[in-house]
Amino acid sequence: MNTKQAAALAATGVFASLSLAACNLDVSDLNNPRLDELENNPTDVSLGAAATGLLIGNRRNVAAPNGYILELGVLGREAYDFDAADPRYISELIQGQLNSGSPFGGNFWLQPYANIQLANIVLHGVDKVANLDDAQKAAIRGFAKTIQALDFLEVINAHDTNGAVIDTDHGTDGTLGAFVGKDAVFTEIERLLDEAATDLAAGGDAFPFLLSSGYAGFDDPADFLKFNRAMRARVAAYQTVPDYAKVLSSLADSFLDDTATGDFANGVYYAYSTKTGDVTNGLINPNIYAHPSLETDAEKNGTVVDLRFTTKVKAKKAGAAKGLSSALGFTMYTSPSSPVPMIRNEELILLKAEALYFTGMQAAAIDELNIVRTRAGGLQPLTGVPSVETFKDELLYERRYSLMFEGHRWLDLRRLGRLPTLPIDKPEHTRNLRYPIPLTECNARPNEAACSGGSI
Repeated sequence: MNTKQAAALAATGVFASLSLAACNLDVSDLNNPRLDELENNPTDVSLGAAATGLLIGNRRNVAAPNGYILELGVLGREAYDFDAADPRYISELIQGQLNSGSPFGGNFWLQPYANIQLANIVLHGVDKVANLDDAQKAAIRGFAKTIQALDFLEVINAHDTNGAVIDTDHGTDGTLGAFVGKDAVFTEIERLLDEAATDLAAGGDAFPFLLSSGYAGFDDPADFLKFNRAMRARVAAYQTVPDYAKVLSSLADSFLDDTATGDFANGVYYAYSTKTGDVTNGLINPNIYAHPSLETDAEKNGTVVDLRFTTKVKAKKAGAAKGLSSALGFTMYTSPSSPVPMIRNEELILLKAEALYFTGMQAAAIDELNIVRTRAGGLQPLTGVPSVETFKDELLYERRYSLMFEGHRWLDLRRLGRLPTLPIDKPEHTRNLRYPIPLTECNARPNEAACSGGSI
C-alpha cells in the first residue's frame, strides 16, 4: 500500500480497533464509527475515541515480530532473530540489501501514514464539536500534532536520505503528495512539535480522552508538554546539521532530571497487555538473541562488567542460523505485558551531554556522561576533555549500553558518521544505511526519483 491507501486504512483498521478495550484504555464500543461521520459530524465522544486511537496506531508496529525495535536492533547488530520459518531476518537484514517489496524492507511506511491521516481527521474535527471548550480543543490539537510528529519521525528515521511525503492532508481523494528530502521532513516534524507545544500550554488541566498506562505521569496537557519537549530535543539532535542549542533549550522544558537521585527509567512507554483485544509485546520471542559483540565490547570496572550489560543480557540456550550463533538473550522484555520505552530520562541526560560538548561546554558534557556511566554502568568516571572523535566514541558507548535494544544503535551510528564501524559477521554481509521507499508507493509513482535510492 502507498500513502494514498493509508488514508483508507485510517478509516478502516484504525477505527475498527476503537471498539476494543485496547492498550489498557477501556475504550467504549463506538460501533465502528464511519469516516464520513467523524469528518462531517464529529462528537466529543467520537473525537476523543479517535484521539485515543492515535495511541493505538502509534504503537502498532513497535514490538511486533518484524517491528521497529527488532528490525533496527538487527540492522544495528544488537540482536539476531533465528527464526527458522523466515530466513529474511538474516538474509535481508544482515546479509543483503533491504527489499522494497518485502514486509521487512518495505516497512515503517503505510502504518505511520495511516496514523498521520487519522490525526488530520482529528484536527479537522476539533472545531466542529460545540461542547468542547477552548482548552479541551487546544489539548486535542497539541496531542494530535505531537503524535503526527512521532509518526513522521519513524518514517524518516527509517528512510533517511531517501526522503518521505509530508503533504498528506488530502483525505481520501487519491492525491499523492510530493516527496521531499530529509531536511524538509525534519522541518515539518519541528513545526508540528512546536505548534503542539503552544496548544498544550493552553490545554487546561486534563485531556478530554484517555491515555494509555505508558503515559502515567504525562497524561495531562502540562506534563505531556514535557514529553513533547523531550521529543523536540531528540529531533534537534537527529537533524542533518544538529541544532544543539535547541536540544538544550528543549531539555530545559522537558522532564530531564540529572540530579544525583534522578530516575533513569522515568519517561513515556508503549504499553502492552494480555487483555482481550489488546496487543502483546512480541519482543519476548525465544528466537531473539543478543549480538555477541555486546559482551565482548562491554567495559569493566576491575572485574565487574558494565552493569547495564549484566542486567539487560543473560546467558540462554544457544541458537544459530546461516552460520551465525549466540548464547545470549535480552532481559528487558520478559512478559507479553512488558512496556517498551519511547523516551526515558537516561536518554535525556545523554542528549544533554552531546549538546553540551558540541556547544563548547566539554567539561560539563563529560560530567553528564559520568552521571549515567557511573550510576547505570558502575564504571569508573571519564576524565579530561576528549577530542571530537574520542567524545563520539565515548558517547556512542554510553548510548549503546544505556539504550540497548530500544531502537537507537543503528540510528546513532548513522547520524554520528560511524556506521562503517558496525560489526560485520561475515565478509559477504551488508551494512544497510536506510530503508528503500516501498514498492507499492513506487508503483503508484512511475519514475519517482526517490525510489532509486535503495538501502546502501
